[in-house]
Amino acid sequence: MTTTSAGTVIRPARAHTAAAGAAPRRRQGFQHGGWFIAPFLALFALFVVWPLLRGVHLSLTDANISGDGARFVGLDNYREALDDPLVWDSLGHSAWFTLLVVPCITVLAFLLAMLAHHIERGKWLWRLCFFLPFLLPSTVAANLWQWLFNPGTGMINHVFGLDTPWLTDKSYAMLAIVLATLWWTVGFSFLLYLAALQGIPAHLYEAAKLDGAGAWQRAVHITLPMLRHITGLVVALQVLASLQVFDQAVVMQDFLPGPEGSTRTFVQYTLEQGFTSYRVGYASAVSIIFFVIIAAVALARMWLLRNREEGGR
Repeated sequence: MTTTSAGTVIRPARAHTAAAGAAPRRRQGFQHGGWFIAPFLALFALFVVWPLLRGVHLSLTDANISGDGARFVGLDNYREALDDPLVWDSLGHSAWFTLLVVPCITVLAFLLAMLAHHIERGKWLWRLCFFLPFLLPSTVAANLWQWLFNPGTGMINHVFGLDTPWLTDKSYAMLAIVLATLWWTVGFSFLLYLAALQGIPAHLYEAAKLDGAGAWQRAVHITLPMLRHITGLVVALQVLASLQVFDQAVVMQDFLPGPEGSTRTFVQYTLEQGFTSYRVGYASAVSIIFFVIIAAVALARMWLLRNREEGGR
């Protein structure tokens, strides 16, 4: 770089050349990098975007399971779904299941993680026992608990001296499915909490001990605040998963909607309309409504998380 007598700064020509060539290189790099994500984009379009668009199209028709003679009906399926009491009943069952499962599984996973993190002897065995049920297929876990809740041969009533018709009484059917779900799925949230606990710096606890803080104070003022992000993640994942409950509810009730329809979930009702009543167009409309609900829950979680992060700055 040189300076004239008038004080004007003259930049070297090669600086202009480098700046001019930077944009083409970025575009070229993006073009090359695009080939790496192309397989994912193709699969995403094939298995997510196309089925969603196809479902929206079918929801506007009276298509049956054969796919022949579909007639455009506009928003009639959506109007019928919003006036269908079974739609609201099944949505209420899914929401009730979610309200029962999410707080219980969050607290239970945290307590199990705390136990496995602080226990000294047999730590690997405790971790294995807590996580192992999650590795079971959903049908295996559901069949196991169906046998445990059997009033004649099951262990639950015999061990605790009960005579409760768990799966045949609408007052207990949903509770039985909740208990089975807690045992089966708590391992995943337990693993998330355990990994987060191991990431908390030990010097925080040591400094708190020197200041005279007890175990309860350390848990309230160090552990819980350090785990608030993982708790938000656990709650969000469990809410989304619980709203879509299907496997254990269907298998434990032998593919029936439960006593007086008390365990019929939203996903189950959608499949009943599509594959039992053969009303594919109506089932598509119901599934689109459910998709909107799930998307709204996910977006609400993202909005709350962003506001919390901005408020903490």
